[in-house]
Amino acid sequence: MYTAKLHIYLIGFSQNSVALISNIEPLPSSQHSIHASESIDANTISEADLILLRSSGPEAAQLVSSIAAQRKSGADIVLVAPAETFAELDEAACLLFDFWEAPLDDALLAFHFKKWQADRKLQADLWQTDQFLNTTIDSIPNLIWYKTRDGIHEKVNDSFCATVRKTKEQVQGQGHAYIWDVEHDDPACIESENEVMASGRTCVSEEAVQTSEGDRLLTTYKSPLYNIDGTVMGTVGVGIDITQERAYEQSLIDKNQALETIFRSLDCGVLTHSVDGTRILGVNQKALDILGYATEQEMMDDGFDTIARSVIEEDRGRMIDQIHQLRNVGDSNSTQYRVRHSDGSLIHVMGDMKLIENDGERYIQRFLLDITKQKNLEAQKELVHHSLIQALSSDYMVVCSFQLDSDTGEVLQVSEDLDAALSDIFAGDIALDQTMNAYIDKRVDAEDQEMVRSLLTPENIRRELSSHNRFDRIYRANVNDAVQYRQLSVTGVRAGEENFIVVGLRNIDQQIREELEQKTLLEEALGYANRANEAKSTFLSNMSHDIRTPMNAIVGFTELATRHIGDPERVEEYLSKIKTSGNHLLNLINDVLDMGRIEQGKLSLDEGPCDLNEVFAALEEILAPEVESKQLEFDVSTELTHSEVLCDKVKLNQILMNLLSNSVKFTPAGGMVRLSLTELPANDIESGCYRVIVSDTGIGMAPEFLEQIYDPFERERTQTISGIQGSGLGMAIVKNLVNMMGGTIQVESEVGVGTTFTVIFTFKLVSARDAAAAESDERSALFQAERAQNYHILLVDDNMLNREIAVELLSDTGFAITTAIDGKDALEQVASSEPGTFDLVLMDIQMPIMNGYEAARAIRALPNKEVASVPILAVTADAFDEDRQRALEAGMNGHLPKPIEVDKLFGVLDTLLD
Repeated sequence: MYTAKLHIYLIGFSQNSVALISNIEPLPSSQHSIHASESIDANTISEADLILLRSSGPEAAQLVSSIAAQRKSGADIVLVAPAETFAELDEAACLLFDFWEAPLDDALLAFHFKKWQADRKLQADLWQTDQFLNTTIDSIPNLIWYKTRDGIHEKVNDSFCATVRKTKEQVQGQGHAYIWDVEHDDPACIESENEVMASGRTCVSEEAVQTSEGDRLLTTYKSPLYNIDGTVMGTVGVGIDITQERAYEQSLIDKNQALETIFRSLDCGVLTHSVDGTRILGVNQKALDILGYATEQEMMDDGFDTIARSVIEEDRGRMIDQIHQLRNVGDSNSTQYRVRHSDGSLIHVMGDMKLIENDGERYIQRFLLDITKQKNLEAQKELVHHSLIQALSSDYMVVCSFQLDSDTGEVLQVSEDLDAALSDIFAGDIALDQTMNAYIDKRVDAEDQEMVRSLLTPENIRRELSSHNRFDRIYRANVNDAVQYRQLSVTGVRAGEENFIVVGLRNIDQQIREELEQKTLLEEALGYANRANEAKSTFLSNMSHDIRTPMNAIVGFTELATRHIGDPERVEEYLSKIKTSGNHLLNLINDVLDMGRIEQGKLSLDEGPCDLNEVFAALEEILAPEVESKQLEFDVSTELTHSEVLCDKVKLNQILMNLLSNSVKFTPAGGMVRLSLTELPANDIESGCYRVIVSDTGIGMAPEFLEQIYDPFERERTQTISGIQGSGLGMAIVKNLVNMMGGTIQVESEVGVGTTFTVIFTFKLVSARDAAAAESDERSALFQAERAQNYHILLVDDNMLNREIAVELLSDTGFAITTAIDGKDALEQVASSEPGTFDLVLMDIQMPIMNGYEAARAIRALPNKEVASVPILAVTADAFDEDRQRALEAGMNGHLPKPIEVDKLFGVLDTLLD
């Protein structure tokens, strides 16, 4: 590979000798440049690679010394002289590369020159090999070292030096302890190198190398180095530092597990499959539940091919067409379809699908939302609408509906005694303008025709219906040459974005009383239908936006985290945003559930001893981070004579947190939020009257909004708060809870100035007996914890994470724990146990195969009554009163809601295990 241009300088040679040397072919990769002179030329000497000097006698030593002083580094000096001249050289002989004895014939001169060429090439080859070796090992990013038998580093590469943060001069010639900055050589390294030298084989292993900065994990490849005589003289090693990779791998595993948990627990079904529909790349449990399968394998075995077999036949073609329309990455579609479960139930599904790409592979990601309840509600409303039409039809000769924008319509009802002329008009396809004008010309009295015609123009209908949902007009009709009075009724019905009207014609000469009753019924029914539609629109408008906002964030950041799984910082940021969105979604759902319970009258108070000072101190501590982040001033003050009261502490906290959260949320940076509690004079000595004031210097509210502040789903819409999320249920919940607790609430607010809420409660004061009972409960729970080690509990829960948490909690307290993964597993373990094996069964409710209620009934029905009587405690997220009642009816001894509160758990266990 190398190219060498060699400058050869001949001094004192004959022309024939110079010609002979010049005609000798250079060796491969070399070029010759021949120069000759009778005497020494200093410039030529300084450039020459080979200097051939022909001389003799004492002068030869002087010439050699002179040439050596002027030559360049690495240049060779060869003296051609008689043999006796060599003895006269003395110290100058050490300066020679070689001594060629004269006289030389041409053949011998050529032989010596070619031998020098070969030696020079060998030097160049060795130099090139050394260059290759050094360059190669220094370019390798892994650690490379050569060590003697006693562990001294003879040679290392640049990566080794960079890792240990030392130069080659500092490393080479040193042992392990010095290089890695530790006190002693690493025994594991010494042992592995001894094994390599003893076995004569290459060994591959992972080694934790001791350094001053802690252990570094290396994958090492060590081989023996052999001496000239074949004995082992040391080792050569290659080390790959995998410390960061292993830490990164563990980080990825942890983050993937977190993402997987979120993915599996989403309340929205998620299904990802290949574009050809033959491979499922991911599916969460919610999607399987919606499609009617217990596992992914069950869905595949049932014949999944782009869509599940459970999708009904009528909808399959449309779904496949929608998926096939996704051609470019980012394309998306939405469609509704139906699924038939194995039990015969029909599920309505709203499906979103999107074509996405990851690592060069395209696949379909689908989101499934169960809209069965909404569909059933729409069907019910449609039934009400149909009933309304039927009610109209019973008293009207003709009932038609028209679409105002398109002028098209349909005949809904025609009386059996309608004459032939009118039957022809109100038959087949009808249109508002054409059909009603034909009727006017045929039947309406001439004096009223223009009035009726102007009433039925689309412009007039819209104008009339803009202020009233219905309008009626009486007109005269010519029937068999006689004038009769008729009534024209026009009712507006809005369905989505379309405006419909229902037109009814009837004879009001008959049954006036029935007409008045029907009119009242019609107005009430229409009012109900409109209120239902308005409630639906309000609910869907609010909830669609507020649920989709965090849900879209969860789905979007999950996809981003998947795309950037190799970037830990970005993944951590996405996970943080997913957690924030999930918490917001949970709060939103809790608000909706609370509001539903309140409206159904199923929310009750759970009063107990409560220290108001502790409540307010806890509120101040909880809100401190958010207040500090917004740079608000937060002032809390209390003026109490009696702080110990009987009240529902949870609902009191809920009221105060809603009010304070709104103040913090709607107060700009630098503002102030105040919370004060003052005890007022009470009506009797057993009660305390308390005034709570929550005020802020926030954005305030307009007077017109204050009139509806406590209505569900109401939020003031201003530019200032348009970006702040919320369900609009908070103040409705506060108002209802205050009423339940016998209190009052007032609000004062001014836009740009701030808002003040004043709440007044009256609570019973805590007596000595109440305080003693509470203290007794605490002592009982503590006593129960101390003797927990005497009890064996069977824990039943299908969720692995829930089981793990409960096992850790109970095991740490001293209980012996056995687990079951569902109700069937629990039943089998109890049935096969000896009496007294289990002291208690902690039973989850919602489980596959056999739920908690079924398992409890089956255990109570076991033939061995002693085994069947084992105490069973329901531990479930179903935390309402009717859920507790269902647990008792199934034979359970008690009920504990999730998430588990330790004090409550031991209080219940104390009662059950006593």
